[in-house]
Amino acid sequence: MDVSLFDYHLPQALIAQQPLEPRDSSRLLYLPRTAGPPAHSQFARLADYLRPGDLLVFNHTRVLPARLPAQKAATGGRAECLLLRQEGPDIWECLVKPGRRLPPGTRLIFGGGQMEGEIGQRTAAGGRLVRFFWRGEFQRALAEVGEMPLPPYIRAKLADGERYQTVYGDQPGSAAAPTAGLHFTQAALAALAEKGVETARVLLHVGLGTFRPVAAERVEDHVMHREYYELTEAAAAAINGARAAGRRVIAVGTTTVRVLETLGRSGALSAGQGWTEIFIYPGYQFKVVDGLLTNFHLPRSTLLMLVSALAGRERVLAAYQEAIAASYRFFSFGDAMLIL
Repeated sequence: MDVSLFDYHLPQALIAQQPLEPRDSSRLLYLPRTAGPPAHSQFARLADYLRPGDLLVFNHTRVLPARLPAQKAATGGRAECLLLRQEGPDIWECLVKPGRRLPPGTRLIFGGGQMEGEIGQRTAAGGRLVRFFWRGEFQRALAEVGEMPLPPYIRAKLADGERYQTVYGDQPGSAAAPTAGLHFTQAALAALAEKGVETARVLLHVGLGTFRPVAAERVEDHVMHREYYELTEAAAAAINGARAAGRRVIAVGTTTVRVLETLGRSGALSAGQGWTEIFIYPGYQFKVVDGLLTNFHLPRSTLLMLVSALAGRERVLAAYQEAIAASYRFFSFGDAMLIL
């Protein structure tokens, strides 16, 4: 399958640069999964499309202030580390800049000395292993020297870093936000509960591989990145119970889909943790997920391929064209899409 089949033209002006206030004031495009035209609505009316007993599954990861401006200890020259994932108590895989000028053994200083790092070997994903040194508690030191790792297509500075966090995220570890969840407010969650919509939580720490373009010409030749996940006993019981009762399981975000479909390959979901490299594209048969709440994704991206696997490539791209014609806002801070 040619990657170009997932291409589309997006006017630059439709790439959202700032989140809307309040969070749930974004628009919502409802796309029936198998047949029928899209419908235009508002995210605040999400409950209109759900019914009592539906199970919404959220990813409760929290974004790290993972972009770390630095200086070379020897020369004072500028550098940068972008945390990808933790590989040991004090070792992280990072993207580093300027890569060619940071050989192994290079020492870096962050925040005027609040944290230091030493560049190590290259990784298979093209990053570097970096050993960090700090005083006190790591998360506190990171909060003092790090910045929110906004995607490269967002050029505007974010005034409040919490707007790149979901209101329910409580487990730090992601290098990017699970952006479908950015639309929710506590009031929106309460309204869903009042209607009888049930919820469960999974954990997947989002890596930057989510945003990397597909370099292969054929979809099948793409090598998917891996991401860490966890599923608790309580969440597994809630999801298995919904499936057994014939109730709909609706994933909030593609990251949640990755966890559910990874664990659902062999039938009932079991609690546990691990790494997933699942790659979902058209032809995939879903085992767990009945519906998806998501944002609008980049052309040729693995995320667009996943969405197309759920609702069909032609239906999804036609819905995207309708959203463009109606001036929907795209990507991380953009509007939402419900496939159900």
